[in-house]
Amino acid sequence: MTGYGRRCRALALLLALLLVTGQPAEARRGGRRRGGGRRNRFGNMPMIGTFRSPASKSYYMNPNGAQITKWSHFESEYILGSKIVFMCTASGKPRPHITWYKNGIEVYAHNFFKITEYKVGANSTVSRMEITPAKQKDAGYYECQADNKYAFDRRGFRTDFIIQME
Repeated sequence: MTGYGRRCRALALLLALLLVTGQPAEARRGGRRRGGGRRNRFGNMPMIGTFRSPASKSYYMNPNGAQITKWSHFESEYILGSKIVFMCTASGKPRPHITWYKNGIEVYAHNFFKITEYKVGANSTVSRMEITPAKQKDAGYYECQADNKYAFDRRGFRTDFIIQME
């Protein structure tokens, strides 16, 4: 048998197999597309009302849990060489701790990043992150995460640079 005949027979067998199963190829793979499975933009926190158990609902909806009350704009642009400032205010009982992330990796203070955290009132914390001077590599997705022993909350900010023409 020639190579063309073998290909036709293999193609016919594949089509017959697809017709017998009655499922498209994407459904058999679990519906995953490029980039992996479905993931929430704000981490693995469940959406309101979609709790799997009463214990998880009491964890995420605890009245003493950390909650971010004020935060910077979601999307911002900066001019190269200028200053980028992000703010995040969280409240909870006990007082929450705020951690900063860039593209999913924790950010620590160093010469170009300055993280200032101070306490306001009995149960609030304000954290401010400054980047001076702003460079191209500072573009990305930043997150502030507030957590205490009852719950955590996250907010994200996307930044990109612009080139100023004179």
